[in-house]
Amino acid sequence: MRRTKTLLLGDLLEEFFRRPYVAAKVAEGKLPETWRQVVGDRAADLTTELRLERRILYVRIQSSVLRSELFCQRDALRDALNRQAGMRLVNAVIVR
Repeated sequence: MRRTKTLLLGDLLEEFFRRPYVAAKVAEGKLPETWRQVVGDRAADLTTELRLERRILYVRIQSSVLRSELFCQRDALRDALNRQAGMRLVNAVIVR
């Protein structure tokens, strides 16, 4: 609480969500929708598991053709996911 300079609640929340740990947790929570934006609706529908552990994203895909395609594009997927998240959220993508 301050008496000299009034702070708006929106400013406080913005500052809170900019903290690295909080921003990373928010980005991790948005990972399913970020994945859909990066790979598209059809590929997201064929994704059965999306798990992030120690900055490694484990992805399980139903279609073997799509799995092979995404396997070849792992680095591009990592870069696109990090760009969408606005931070370095994923260090590697493992497609199964």
